[in-house]
Amino acid sequence: MFRLMREAPSDADEVEYLLDLTFAPGRAALSSYQLRGGVDPVAALCTIARDEYDALVGAIRYWPVEITRREEPALPALLLGPIAVHNTRQGEGLGALLIIETLDLARELGWERVVLIGDEPYYRRFGFRRALTHGLDFPRPVNFDRLLGTELVPNALHGITGTVSKLSNSCRMDE
Repeated sequence: MFRLMREAPSDADEVEYLLDLTFAPGRAALSSYQLRGGVDPVAALCTIARDEYDALVGAIRYWPVEITRREEPALPALLLGPIAVHNTRQGEGLGALLIIETLDLARELGWERVVLIGDEPYYRRFGFRRALTHGLDFPRPVNFDRLLGTELVPNALHGITGTVSKLSNSCRMDE
């Protein structure tokens, strides 16, 4: 049994500990962290999972980014990640539950597109495809085979070219 709830400021230390436990110590050197620095996550989407003992066993965060395009207005997007499930609870469907719940919520909040760096075989079941990001650039270093996207509304990424970059004030959405 898991209880999902919005991440509160008081959860931050526990979430960081879970992320350290789940990922390598050098996780902050990853390209996606370049887009997170100095930007607050989308609080309405950042979700944690607690088990029957009230232990934090899962967390997912989203960050506002934009797709900057040549001679066209930037498009707001979400950067999914990190998502972490405690190693003692992996294989129980918690990661999928966090993704499904928060993508549905993102759609309800008016977001149209989501990108992430991840394994397509895992994320495909949630609608993420490499094909949707063929025209996108991303901060280096990045393995472009792992740059995935999903559309929360039809054609939100279709034919879009540009660079996924840190959010500017001109592209801010209400959270």
